Amino acid sequence: MHAVRRSGRTVGRSGGGPRVVIVMGVSGSGKSTVGAGLAQLLGVPFLEGDDLHSAANRAKMASGHPLDDADRRPWLEAITEWIRATASGGHGGVVACSALRRAYRDRFRRTGADVRFLYLALDREVAEQRMARRKGHFMPPALLDSQYATLDPLHADEPGVTIDINDSESTAEVLAAAVRAVRDGSAPDR
Repeated sequence: MHAVRRSGRTVGRSGGGPRVVIVMGVSGSGKSTVGAGLAQLLGVPFLEGDDLHSAANRAKMASGHPLDDADRRPWLEAITEWIRATASGGHGGVVACSALRRAYRDRFRRTGADVRFLYLALDREVAEQRMARRKGHFMPPALLDSQYATLDPLHADEPGVTIDINDSESTAEVLAAAVRAVRDGSAPDR
């Protein structure tokens, strides 16, 4: 069973434009898998946020150096533009993006889309175990501490839900909890 905590604001449609769900969390939390599965089930476009990192950002992380806000700026701009374009096209979508800081999330919310967050909460030890099993990803486990140092979990006044995934038995189980949380009122428009 997953603990699902709703923020203080409703996750239902607020009339702010087409809905975009941002699946957020630290590296190793399953954002990409859950995001892609959620988008497929909902029949909306999916954006893998990591695909928008520059080659320089990928190389920096792969060499064990965390990104700073200057490094992240073009990446955040690209994600923001995707959200804006998706919303202006009249449909919603799903984005897999760490969205570690509230300032980043606030930026996404200013796009004109009805943005909702799905925070996959994971203890550091579990994230490290998951990352150690991954093959071929540019983000090394050595950067996990920097991610947790940057992480500003979803606040009570932010629209979305937090799903504690520490005891997850399978990706399917996490995806099912995500779908339940989203279908309770935060599904993107088709």
